[in-house]
Amino acid sequence: MAAQAKYRIVEEFIKQEIREGRLKTGDQIMTEEQLREIFPYSPMTINKALTNLSTAGYLERIPGKGSFVSAPPHKNKQIQSASSFSDDMRSIGLEPGAKLVSYRIIHGSENPEIARILDLDGNDLMHHFVRLRTGSGSPIAISYTYLDVKTIPALDVSCLETSLYGYLAELGIVPKIKSQRFSAALPTAQQKELLGVENTALLCITSQMNATPDTDRVFEHTTTYYIGDSYSYLFEPATAQLSIESHGNW
Repeated sequence: MAAQAKYRIVEEFIKQEIREGRLKTGDQIMTEEQLREIFPYSPMTINKALTNLSTAGYLERIPGKGSFVSAPPHKNKQIQSASSFSDDMRSIGLEPGAKLVSYRIIHGSENPEIARILDLDGNDLMHHFVRLRTGSGSPIAISYTYLDVKTIPALDVSCLETSLYGYLAELGIVPKIKSQRFSAALPTAQQKELLGVENTALLCITSQMNATPDTDRVFEHTTTYYIGDSYSYLFEPATAQLSIESHGNW
């Protein structure tokens, strides 16, 4: 496994200081020179970490004065239960992004449990891909998705780094949630590296989607792991809506 990027180590250190209350809203953080006394990294590395934290909303950098902990935005918006990750991020003021980690077509026999959920047999094919999801350039989540090749015979892989649901809409496919399961998990080694976290709990959401509103057949199975101390979801069955709320300094 590749070593964690140096600038990520600095970012995580500052985020931990904020999460544990040692740095509060309005506090001035250490200067770049002071940070280099703790981390023997280049000025460019320290500056990149601070720039990323500023872009993500953790810090406000004031020329000639320094970097200060930003006030957390109080954003809580009702969104449709079948909304995409992109819609979720925009609803809390973040610019959505995606990086494709892996993509391949597999047989149902390679994952019988998922094949069963998608009503496929061992010889049927599935699209399988892993994506790092970002908000305003910062890692937010990792998603693991399986799509039925019967429903989507050909997939333009470039859509996986823009908007999958936007691409599906062009094909006339309107995803609708059939079921969702919420749980907590500790990150794997790969997830730690991609998300830039250590042992932070992850919010795990497993979703099964119907291809269109008038069919009960599942065509998509996705499990997404969100950085757990940054977001929470509230599902309200009576209104069939999902509420997403950001926590901390974003």
